[in-house]
Amino acid sequence: MRLIMIIFCVIAVMPCRLAAQSRIVVSKVRMELAVVEEGDTIFSCPCALGKNYGDKQRKGDCKTPEGSFTICSIEDSSSWKHDFNDGLGVRDHAYGSYFFRLKVPRFSEIGIHGTCMPASIGTRSSEGCVRLRDSDLLELKKHIRIGMTCVIEKDSI
Repeated sequence: MRLIMIIFCVIAVMPCRLAAQSRIVVSKVRMELAVVEEGDTIFSCPCALGKNYGDKQRKGDCKTPEGSFTICSIEDSSSWKHDFNDGLGVRDHAYGSYFFRLKVPRFSEIGIHGTCMPASIGTRSSEGCVRLRDSDLLELKKHIRIGMTCVIEKDSI
């Protein structure tokens, strides 16, 4: 009888534990990333998104994917470099301190990361990733865990 009671308690509490899990919500309309827990926003910040509107279809289309994804890795990107093809050459610290890789079907290079161009935040300027100011990225890291859900809402086009 005691085992039945324990199993019942575990099953009864499980939905509550699942509801308490936080998730990331990216609004393409508001250009905002938020961490939401039990319906409450516990962190939010402005972000930069893909240069082009709509759902990512192919590599190089500069669109941010839409849908529900998971964080599959947390990577130290402090030494990563990138050439943004703007005539200024390769930039150091291009992705900020961290790269939170998203598991996006057909695309392995999509994530949430910092930027060496903080003026780009709030604009459509990325190649498809979600960019944050480094200070916001460090605050977000406190809430991030592998397996966490990230919902990227559709554009309003």
